[in-house]
Amino acid sequence: MRRVRYESTGGPLFPEEAPVPEAGPGEVLVRVEAVGVTLPVVRKVTEAAEPVPLGGEIAGEVVAAGDGVTRFRAGDRVTGLCFGHGYADYALLRESMTSPVPDGASAVDAVALVRGGLVALGALDAARPAPGEAVLVTAAASGVGHLAVQLARLRGAGRVVGAVSGAGKADFVRSLGADDCALYGDARWGEPVDCVLDAVGGDLLTPALAALAPHGRLVAYSSGGGTIRAYDLLVGAKSVIGFQMALIARGRPQLYERWRQELWRLFADGALRPVVHGEFALEDAAKAHAVVESRANLGKVVLRP
Repeated sequence: MRRVRYESTGGPLFPEEAPVPEAGPGEVLVRVEAVGVTLPVVRKVTEAAEPVPLGGEIAGEVVAAGDGVTRFRAGDRVTGLCFGHGYADYALLRESMTSPVPDGASAVDAVALVRGGLVALGALDAARPAPGEAVLVTAAASGVGHLAVQLARLRGAGRVVGAVSGAGKADFVRSLGADDCALYGDARWGEPVDCVLDAVGGDLLTPALAALAPHGRLVAYSSGGGTIRAYDLLVGAKSVIGFQMALIARGRPQLYERWRQELWRLFADGALRPVVHGEFALEDAAKAHAVVESRANLGKVVLRP
């Protein structure tokens, strides 16, 4: 089979021939049909001290199940988070991190919707917006952000604001249901909001916090880091909440499953629309990474083995 890897920090990415892996206890072997490219995986290539397998969200068909697997069998269509080599023709998923893809949905739908949607729903739940409150989403045109904008509206936000890196993304964000769009470089991001869902971090944390009204909540789910001054929280009685999906998946599987079912229900109803920026062949993984790294994407970037 083909798989993509790299040998040193920064790449380059290259395809190679490798043996098809075997499903171990608690694992399923999946013939991969779609891979979701994410900024955290891109950052691993550019920043990790040692090369790591290119994993992430995949979707496809189960071809074998390991010992102890009870929920899936050969022929099932599934999606899940791969911790090994996911940029490949075949990949392994832990049963606990695998979920079915319903009839009527494609593998591309699955990688564009599930993982990003789970993060967006989790961040919204952590922010606890009351009906009618205003929500601001940074990286609003990204794979997670474009779903968060829609979900904030569906969850009853009174005003939804998308913050983006360039004016060229504004029309796209408004087409998702955002009332306003702010640029990162603006001195102010408009009227204060009650909640900020931040996927960027770093230097953007300061203006994101400043965008909050008194008693507002900022949920940070970025891998970009950053520092916040305690005084900036004190003067506005503001809160910062960290969110990580992996902790929910491991520690609260019932909540994880409830969110997953909500996403597929909204998708089936036509209320939630995952947008795919582009599909790339597996051997063009470097091109897909370049799109995500440059923040040029409007929606999800997908690899198709």
